[in-house]
Amino acid sequence: MRSIWNGAISFGLVSIPIKLVNATENHSVSFRQIHTEDGGRIRYRKVCELEEREVTSAEIGKGYEDADGSIIPITDEDLAALPIPTARTIEIVAFVPEDRIDPLQIDAAYYLSANGVPAAKPYTLLREALKRSQKVAIAKYALRGRERLGMLRVVDDVIAMHGLLWPDEIREPEGVAPDAQVTVRDAELDLADALMDTLGEVDMSTLHDDYRTAVEELIAAKVEGGAPAEKAPAGEAGGGKVIDLMAALESSVRAARTARGEAAGTGEPAGSGEDGTGAGEAEVTRLGDRRAKKASSSPRKTASARGSAPAAPKEVGGKKSTSTAAKKKDTPAKKAAAKSTATGRRATAGKADAGRATAGKATARTAAGAAAKKTAQKKAEPAKKTAAKRRASA
Repeated sequence: MRSIWNGAISFGLVSIPIKLVNATENHSVSFRQIHTEDGGRIRYRKVCELEEREVTSAEIGKGYEDADGSIIPITDEDLAALPIPTARTIEIVAFVPEDRIDPLQIDAAYYLSANGVPAAKPYTLLREALKRSQKVAIAKYALRGRERLGMLRVVDDVIAMHGLLWPDEIREPEGVAPDAQVTVRDAELDLADALMDTLGEVDMSTLHDDYRTAVEELIAAKVEGGAPAEKAPAGEAGGGKVIDLMAALESSVRAARTARGEAAGTGEPAGSGEDGTGAGEAEVTRLGDRRAKKASSSPRKTASARGSAPAAPKEVGGKKSTSTAAKKKDTPAKKAAAKSTATGRRATAGKADAGRATAGKATARTAAGAAAKKTAQKKAEPAKKTAAKRRASA
């Protein structure tokens, strides 16, 4: 690999000649700007705005723009004269545990290669010292016109250096966290833990850039003159929708277990349930839909609200008791029967939840009234017969 910087590691009084090599590479597909009418490349020309003419690279220098807009020229000689001890040296200033480094500070990564045979021994000494101490080295170095902060650590048998941002370059996360006070229940945390355990770990080497692959396939298809293969559209984003968090977590856990060949039960293979079909999918329900379901699932409350309406008349012996009372003459027994029937109605209407018991009482009262009517009629029959005989003899 081609080195981008040559210098030395300063480790106390020990100096280790090294070469700096990029540890990463960018695989993103890059595009050029073109003229859409004819496909010609669009290029930028460096033009002096005072003379309105294009200038060459030899005529271009550096300048700092002051607050009032004026430009202060800075030459390479001015920068070279600055007292920078790290101009060609990676100066180690401390050794600290790796967890002391905030991942937000980590920037570009480099490999440090021993430069020449004499550098092999001190290079190996520093590498093994870092391994045994389980610490990382904090260093300062200069690269591309500015002094930088770095972290040295061991990767396999190589010393790697991560560029670090200076502490004052890390912004405070003001206004980023949610403003609302939210309480997370233990049951929700348990489901989140179950989802994390189900997803498990991943071999980082198996991850790849699907979008870059799709772009490369698109370019290859256009080169061959054909159309790229159509793929299924991505799912719609769920932003802004209020969902049942518990149901969503349960559904996620089941889906993850299904993808891993497990059923909803912990560690059981898919299809191992009693019916052999495995667990069903949980349904994600909006909060508004849940309220509607609760309202529709309470018929007793609805019936109670309608308690002021009269209850339907009950039938006794296949005939309605109210119609039987209406057809009879106005005798004391009839009035008692009608009164008991009305009382039964009011009791039924006032107690909708105990309808059957009330109806039974009303039926018993109606039967008692009917028996009283029959008794009264039997007592009245001798008097009617006597009156009939008197009219016949007269």
